Order: sequence, then structure tokens, then C-alpha cells
Amino acid sequence: MSTASVTSRPGAVLADLLPASRTRDIALVIGGAALTGIAAQLTVPVPGSPVPVSGQTFAALLVGTALGASRGFLSLALYAVVGMAGMPWFAEGASGYAMPSFGYILGMLLAATVVGALARRGADRSVLRTAGTMVVGSVIIYAVGVPYLALATGMTMGQAVAAGLVPFLIGDALKAALAMGALPTAWKLVGRRG
Repeated sequence: MSTASVTSRPGAVLADLLPASRTRDIALVIGGAALTGIAAQLTVPVPGSPVPVSGQTFAALLVGTALGASRGFLSLALYAVVGMAGMPWFAEGASGYAMPSFGYILGMLLAATVVGALARRGADRSVLRTAGTMVVGSVIIYAVGVPYLALATGMTMGQAVAAGLVPFLIGDALKAALAMGALPTAWKLVGRRG
């Protein structure tokens, strides 16, 4: 199958440009989990918050968008399960599930699935659609992570928003800008090759 036919086919995501096989899908799922684990180590502590700024959310959204809903879900599920089993690849080298920021990991699992489904509908092909996709994914992560943070720490929702959402908005805008440049550019490059 030529690259040109894949890029014009409705429902394709970037991962579909590789020759289809079970081995490809397994490698993509493992690679997506590993990328998320590596990106999670890029952290900056936030004063007054038990949640650091990390590259993990960017990786989770990128994995979901590039791999599609099912492979994105499996990749983030693998990341979560292996981290809960003791692999120290959550933010700041953490593992397990007894941490206040674990809700964000659950949110990333759901967000990767949703942005993957949106990407299958072409939501990663233009700058504006990619921006919308990243916003939707980020909202999902916070919709799960912030209430979990409040429950895990005994914070009020207002305190959890102040500690687990507000400090991250600028970083999320920068991550969205990176995705807005990278994903549509990747599609344009692939289209030129085809």
C-alpha cells in the first residue's frame, strides 16, 4: 500500500503509515508506554503542589494521537500497570498507585483514547484541529486528576484546582503549541513522500 493511499484513507492515524502487522502494533504499544515513561522523568517541581510539571502529559496525548484510540489506550494502560507494579517511571521516578497524582495517570489513559479517536477523524491534520484535540485531551486529564488529587490529599476542590491545575496551564499551552506544529507537519511530510 502506498503512503499516498494511506494518507487519503479516512480513519488513518500516523501509526497506520507503517506496514500493518501484529508485531508493529505490539512494538507501537510498548514504544508508546516507554516514551511516556521517559517523558515523565522530565520534571519540574511546583512549589505548594504534590504534582510536578512533567513531559508525561504531552507524551500521553502524542501517543494517543499518533497511535489511535485502541493502541493509545493499550499503551497508556501498559504504562499505568507496569508503573503500579513497581517500575519507577511515573513522574519523578515514582511507582505504585498510592500517590496524589495517580488520578492524572488515569486521566491520561482516557485522554489518549479520546484524542486517538479524534485523530482517526482527522483532528491532527491542521494546526487549529490539533489545538482543539490537545485542549480536549488536557481537559480530560484534569477532569480526572484534579478531583483525585482532592480526594487523595483532603484538599477542597478549590485548593486542588489551585495546586493541580492553575500552575500547569502555561506549560500545557506550550505543549499544545509543540503538538500543533509537529502533528500537521508530519502529515504534510508524509503527503509529499507519497
